[in-house]
Amino acid sequence: MYLHGTSKINNKGHLEIGGVDATALVSEYGTPLYVFDEALVRQRCREFVSAFQASGLKYQVAYASKAFMVMAMCRIVEEEGMSLDVVSDGELYTALQAGFPAERIHFHGNNKTPEEIEMAIDARIGCFVVDNFDELQLLNAIAGEKRQKVNILLRITPGVEAHTHEYISTGQTDSKFGFDLGNGSAFRAIKEASEQAHLQLLGVHSHIGSQIFEVEGFRMAAEKVAAFAVEVRKELSVIFPVINLGGGFGIRYMEGDTPLPVAVYVKAITDAIKENFGANDYPLPEIWVEPGRSIVGDAGTTLYTIGTTKDIPGVRKYIAVNGGMTDNPRPALYESEYEAMLANRATEQPEEVVSIAGKCCESGDMLIWDIQLPKVHVGDVLAVSCTGAYNYAMASNYNRIRRPAVVFVKDGQSDLVVKRETYNDIVGNDVIPERMKQVSKSVSS
Repeated sequence: MYLHGTSKINNKGHLEIGGVDATALVSEYGTPLYVFDEALVRQRCREFVSAFQASGLKYQVAYASKAFMVMAMCRIVEEEGMSLDVVSDGELYTALQAGFPAERIHFHGNNKTPEEIEMAIDARIGCFVVDNFDELQLLNAIAGEKRQKVNILLRITPGVEAHTHEYISTGQTDSKFGFDLGNGSAFRAIKEASEQAHLQLLGVHSHIGSQIFEVEGFRMAAEKVAAFAVEVRKELSVIFPVINLGGGFGIRYMEGDTPLPVAVYVKAITDAIKENFGANDYPLPEIWVEPGRSIVGDAGTTLYTIGTTKDIPGVRKYIAVNGGMTDNPRPALYESEYEAMLANRATEQPEEVVSIAGKCCESGDMLIWDIQLPKVHVGDVLAVSCTGAYNYAMASNYNRIRRPAVVFVKDGQSDLVVKRETYNDIVGNDVIPERMKQVSKSVSS
């Protein structure tokens, strides 16, 4: 397993993250356990900020909270001078409860409810990213009722398809997101938005996909957005002070993954903006981006305890852990692949090829197929790397399994940032109707 950030093998032969022995974390917090390397998270934040500072352009780096959202993460984002994008009332509430500055919050989503819009306007967030004509009218109406004028970006689909999984490609024409650039709806949306009394149009937003390992897609998106901006200026006399080129910057999950340094992605984007807007004598806009996975993905490790095994001679050996698709649904959703190691026997050489199964009542609950590990024993600690993005965020209570705890580690210290769910948490929102209670009493009698 590739060791990211502060991870290393200590003199006990154990995996150590943030100066804390993984086996000590297991003893204190139990498993499954999400462990975040706080120093690496902060390093990634600073790489984006410093790269944009070097460009000389005005900018905002907004952490895409859908990747991993808890109040402690909001504090890190605020301390590192970044903005925050949210896509639901739950994410917005989390940010506000953490004390995150509302003026640095951007609200995304293709179906914002009236209640979510009201909540965001009342909080006086910095910007809405409008996704469709229905939202445009609804947002203007609610803002009018509240006698406010709200900042907006219009999300457009530039027709650029990133080289990624089809489920996480979002910039192509056939997408549930945004106003299409090719069929004229984006132009109509600009015209309509600029005529609304309670909306302040800042510019446009585009996002071409996730887990992207090259810069050509970002260059193409910048070129298309610039051409669109020039057309809008000519036809409508509207100038965009802000251009948001989204996120999607890739990370290394497996050997063979080839993400670029953050500075390379940012330089490609800012150079393309300077070139394409400068060539048309257009005022250089403020550039916004939204990294999520690239901030937290490789900073996360999930620790499991090995349970049962099943050896099918000549076919496969299954090793079961005490977690699975409830804490990491990505292999089932996207056929995602991960690296892993035995955290308590990290220096031992591989002896067998096994497949890591989860504990859910689903044949598809497999975390890793065919990985080389030392001879596995019941009670060993399995560490799966790069689980910081879309693992806790997508976790569920399927089979009524309790969601894991989350800890941050840094400089030899561990801090609990999310408690492990309890049995009371599992049934806390359940309600038995009175009529069923009465039936139970009559049957028992």
